[in-house]
Amino acid sequence: MPIAVDIDVMLARRKMSVGELADRVGITPANLAVLKNGRAKAVRFATLAALCEALECQPGDLLRWESEDAAEG
Repeated sequence: MPIAVDIDVMLARRKMSVGELADRVGITPANLAVLKNGRAKAVRFATLAALCEALECQPGDLLRWESEDAAEG
C-alpha cells in the first residue's frame, strides 16, 4: 500500500503505549493496532484529529505516501 503509517514512531517519541493512546483517542487497542500496522482501509478525520491531539503532532507525522516501487522493495 502506498500510504505508510508512522503511529509507532510517534508512540516511541512520546514514550506512550498503544493502550494509553487508545484510551486517549477513544478507540479500542485492537482498532489502533489495525491503524498502526497499516491494515486499515480508511481512517476517519475525527480519529486522525484525535490521534494528532493525543500525540501533539500533525497528520503528516502519522501518514506518508510511498511509491509502489519503494513499498515493494
